[in-house]
Amino acid sequence: MQIGLIGLGKMGGNMRERLRRAGHTVIGYDRNPDLSDAASLAELVDKLEAPRVVWVMVPAGPATQSVVDELGTLLSPGDTVVDGGNSRWTDDEKHASELGAKDIGFVDAGVSGGVWGLQNGYALMVGGEKEHVERLQPIFEALKPEGPYGYVHAGKVGAGHFSKMVHNGIEYAMMQAYAEGWELLEKIDSVDSVREVFRSWQDGTVIRSWLLDLAVNALDQDEHLDKLKGFAQDSGEGRWTVEAAIDNAVPLPTITASLFARFSSRQDDSPQMKMVAALRNQFGGHAVESKK
Repeated sequence: MQIGLIGLGKMGGNMRERLRRAGHTVIGYDRNPDLSDAASLAELVDKLEAPRVVWVMVPAGPATQSVVDELGTLLSPGDTVVDGGNSRWTDDEKHASELGAKDIGFVDAGVSGGVWGLQNGYALMVGGEKEHVERLQPIFEALKPEGPYGYVHAGKVGAGHFSKMVHNGIEYAMMQAYAEGWELLEKIDSVDSVREVFRSWQDGTVIRSWLLDLAVNALDQDEHLDKLKGFAQDSGEGRWTVEAAIDNAVPLPTITASLFARFSSRQDDSPQMKMVAALRNQFGGHAVESKK
């Protein structure tokens, strides 16, 4: 299958490679000409055979809106746009309406896998009309992990990004729990090696997880996280999760507390946020702040 891919950063670049390894033809565009297969969005569209599929992997908000607006002027009826970034689900409804007025399909895809996706595959949560989603099935099959899991058509437009938003809210809470446990263990003189305690949890315990594995990776690189500043950003999806909970009167005390803990990291050099920052760097390649 042929597909255009806009945005060839940490996620998009690896997705292009994974699709090509699966035998698909990918024409990529990025503002960095060293990464691009086309000099412009117009050239990318010209290189695609109709009906076209264009997958967008750019930052949420104005950047995505700008790309969708331009694609709306370049694409033709019967083409399909996929937003695979971390857009807010309400933006999906707007984009689907704008493109739908021109008979251009729209699919939102929540994508999880970070910098490990090329090797392990990407978990995909997809929203959109059945006909548009089914057309993209070969692409989803190539991107997802091997086996029966890792892909879901979650519902109508917006359902994919809403599901990914909740996924990220849960991720906030899980990272916070590991970080709090790590800080408490570090405080106790009788525990000789917190790193090895974490490592012992990787098999046979009810709290084993990929995040725990990544925590051990981080501690192998910097046993006491002395090189990191206790500061962790929030991607925005944690805030959206809490806002959605308020709008729907759903209590989310754990996720809300984990979001507020990130805010506290901007006031002090928080030990817990060293672990959260280390985990975000491990699974997503997110930037960390080092101590001077």
